[in-house]
Amino acid sequence: MNTSINYMKKNLTFKNVTLALCFSLPMFINAQNAPKTFGKSITENANPENGIIRCISTEYEKFLQENNPNRAKDSQFESWINNKITERKLNASGQKSSNAVVTIPVVVHIIHNGDAIGSGENITDAQILSQIRVLNEDYRRAFNTPGYNEDLVGADTQIEFCLAQINETGQPTTGITRTNLGVSSWERAQVESNLKPQTQWDPEKYLNIWVCRFGGDLSDVLGYAQFPQGSGLPGLDQSGFAFTDGVIISYQCFGSSTYYPQGSYNSSYNQGRTTTHEVGHYLGLRHIWGDGSNCINNTDYCNDTPFSAQANYGCQFGIDSCPNQDGLDMINNYMDYSNDICMNIFTNDQKTRMRTVLESADRRASLLTSGVCGLLTTADFDALRETTVYPNPAQNELNISVANGEFPDSYVIYNTLGQTVANVKVSNESNLTVNTSGYANGIYIIKIFKGSESKTIKFIKN
Repeated sequence: MNTSINYMKKNLTFKNVTLALCFSLPMFINAQNAPKTFGKSITENANPENGIIRCISTEYEKFLQENNPNRAKDSQFESWINNKITERKLNASGQKSSNAVVTIPVVVHIIHNGDAIGSGENITDAQILSQIRVLNEDYRRAFNTPGYNEDLVGADTQIEFCLAQINETGQPTTGITRTNLGVSSWERAQVESNLKPQTQWDPEKYLNIWVCRFGGDLSDVLGYAQFPQGSGLPGLDQSGFAFTDGVIISYQCFGSSTYYPQGSYNSSYNQGRTTTHEVGHYLGLRHIWGDGSNCINNTDYCNDTPFSAQANYGCQFGIDSCPNQDGLDMINNYMDYSNDICMNIFTNDQKTRMRTVLESADRRASLLTSGVCGLLTTADFDALRETTVYPNPAQNELNISVANGEFPDSYVIYNTLGQTVANVKVSNESNLTVNTSGYANGIYIIKIFKGSESKTIKFIKN
């Protein structure tokens, strides 16, 4: 077959070439005019049938690395996690490396533009609950659900999700927030500089999931997530970009039409698998084709996912993009780009990778001990529960207010680039006043420490 194809290619007539150019020219022009995200076109992995870009998490990670030299490069993170996986396997009988069921607390932020609940992007609580149900079914490989599979390498990750029951101030919550930010649709730059920092809850205690209407350079995007960072990597700023950490999803693919048919969904992405996919990135998973076309050199670092040289779309079972390697493309894996209805598997190696991240990575391990899924009790209030900052917005100074003379040990302030602006050890009361007169206007994060506890607060400099 290859000989025939080559022969045909070599004997194209001038007419064939002219026709090819005529048909390809509009595509070239469209590509040239395509919206650019992170300063470049991201259409190369768009679904060829509908133009949808399922995920831009890999591109987002590259952008974060380019804009923060202290953020771990892929090779550094992979070296770190490989060592942690080895340790985990060696200590499999230890409590920290057990496969007991763990629960991740979630806060879902619905970002709208004044729509009534149930209209447009201001989706109902029932639709949100349908998404949490899908996450639990998919990550637990729940029997007799769309998330079940009979594959020999299929895994129950033993990871569950709950909507938080306690908010940042220790009060009861539904785990759902609704915020009118007065924006009809969101471009990438607005998301990172405005939407996320204004609404995020402490990322050390909650998995923040934002749901909104995308526009501009995100018009055809379904979602993206922030990859984890390895804890203790030498020379790296582990807290950088904490204020953007989480998952953001287009409202038209959040939730399940099976469990909540009244919602408004994209017909190919209506089973909640975009969120399943993006949470996988949040927990350290890569796309199963390794984001490249080389069957040998590109990898997702999971040995039980077959080699693949491409993203797959639709429900095309039987594809073998790496015919010289064992196995067909695993198009039903949650980390491919197939339609929602076809997805139903995480593998054992993917499970190990996610569990390792949850046990060891910054702003991942702390989720498991945040205590915000349980009922409100006195024990849940830590030493920093009444610590606040004022005035907010601030102009020339910011004050840290503490209760009962309980001074914090220290605090760190970050700007919106994830850079450290101040790092102060508190030794007396004067340390509780921050001179902000030289700060540029914008949003900042102050992280306050006392003992083993910490509290994160956003403030604005005007």
